[in-house]
Parts: sequence; structure tokens; C-alpha cells
Amino acid sequence: MQRLVQLALDLFDPSGAPAAAPSPVAAGLKPNQPQALVDQAPVAPKTIVQRPAAPAVPLPSLLSPAEFRHPQANREVLLGDAVVAYALQRARRRSIGFSVGPDGLSVRAPSWVTLGAVDAALREKSDWILRKLGEARERQQRMEGGRIVWAHGAVLPYLGEPLTVVLDPSHGFAGKGGALVTATEQSSLHIGLPHSASPAQIRDAVQAWLMRDARRHFTERLDHFAPLLGVRWASLRLSSANTRWGSAKADGSIRLNWRLLHYRPAIIDYVVAHELAHLRVMDHSPRFWDTVATVVPDYAQLRSHLRDEPAPLWD
Repeated sequence: MQRLVQLALDLFDPSGAPAAAPSPVAAGLKPNQPQALVDQAPVAPKTIVQRPAAPAVPLPSLLSPAEFRHPQANREVLLGDAVVAYALQRARRRSIGFSVGPDGLSVRAPSWVTLGAVDAALREKSDWILRKLGEARERQQRMEGGRIVWAHGAVLPYLGEPLTVVLDPSHGFAGKGGALVTATEQSSLHIGLPHSASPAQIRDAVQAWLMRDARRHFTERLDHFAPLLGVRWASLRLSSANTRWGSAKADGSIRLNWRLLHYRPAIIDYVVAHELAHLRVMDHSPRFWDTVATVVPDYAQLRSHLRDEPAPLWD
């Protein structure tokens, strides 16, 4: 009753002052309800101006299209929402072939196939191409993120574990050029250089030590797997290739990338066994993989890891 009387007094108040809004609790609302539910409605404007709505802008036009460009690109095509500039090479072959590598998309096509037919073939395989290009770009970004900064205290992977570079101008070690000091937490590589050494000097000294250690490690593993596979290897050469981990020739010569020393021993064993298996089967047929599996049963997982986890950049 008191509330009704108050409302009546407010309506007939000669001062014309607006009535105070009732509190949420008095209005029967819970305290945590939005205040907008109990505020008075705003006074409507005298004139309403109708303005034409701005045209909607398609979302793709607001975003820059993805672009993948091969360094030797001589043609480009739109695949989905991505611009793909690829390297086209005419070759003596019966069909169109394409591959995605670190540089991007490469296409090889017979001379009689039209450019329109080449582009049509790429559009047909656009999902696969874009997925592989995306994976290659992510891999390159991981490599850039793992680039080694050559200075005292630099860290690089060695046999799958972090290794700290220590500049040791006193030459307080017995090894040639450097010495590996193992520790419970993290091992270190002591290099006989002063703290004023340039990044290039540090890099070259570390590489020289790693290459010597790689030859020692690879030789031990070749001698281990060769008898198990029933083959004999004749010579070992170290490689610095960016995209190839090893090769083998029928005469028993083996080439292995010294950068493999960044990976854990099981992955190195897979590559060593892979190349030795080629001395029995000089292709990648099912028979070859069966041969590898006799000494490295989990080669598929190790191969995937080697492909998906790039070694750090040195330059």
C-alpha cells in the first residue's frame, strides 16, 4: 500500500521531477540481474532518419590470399584461395608430374600438354598440393626458429640432446680441436677459441669437431649393421647436403650426412641401415623395406620423425 501511495505522489508532484527508478530488489529482480532490465526506457527521438545499410564485404576480400612462390617460378595458378607460383619444366615423359619440396611446387610435363591442361591437373590435386606446401612452410619456420646463434653458450642438438658450446681459450682438454664434457643435466663441447672469436670461427670449429665425431659414430654403426644384413661396405664419405641424408652405390661406397649427428642414435641407425640395405636391393621396393625391417623394425616411425623434425640451420 505504501508503494502505491508513493507512486501516486510521484505522478502528482508539482515540481515535475522524475521519479527515482526502483531498485532491482524492490522490482522483484535478483540482485545479479542486468541493471538494464529495470532502468527506465529512453525517450524516443522526435525524428528517425533511415540510412542505407553499408554493403557487406565478403570475408575473403578482407584477408590477403596465401602465396607460395618457387624461386624459379615461371607460371602461377590460383588453387582455392592460394596463389601458387610454380616452376614448370618440359620433359620427355608420358604424364604430368609434380613435387613439393623446400622451395615450393615443381611441375614436369610433356611438351605436347597445354598450359591449361597443366593447370587443370594442379587444380584436381589442389588439396594435396596446398597441404604439402603448408607443411613445407611450417617446417621452414621451425628451422628458422631453431637457427643456431654462434657465440659462447650456444646450444645445439647432439645425438638428440642439447649440447652447450663453451669457449675454452686455455685449451684445457686433450681432444683435437675440442672435447665433449658429459654431465648429468646438460653436456658441453669445449672449443679452443678465445671469447673474442667471431661467429664464423666458432661455427667452423664446432663443425670440424662434429664431422670428426660423425665419422667415428657412423663407422661404428656401419660395422654393426653390415654383418646383420649380409653386406660389406667399402668406403664412407661425409655429406653436407640440405635435403639428402645418405646414398649408397653398388661398389659399397656409402655417403652419410654429418648433420645426422643432431638426431638421437635410433634415427641415425635407421639411416645407416637404410643405406646398407641398398647394397642388397638398389631400389625402394617392398623387398627393400622388408630388408630394412629385419634390423630396424620401427623404421617407419623413425623415418617420419626424420622427415618432420628438421635439423637446425647453421648459416
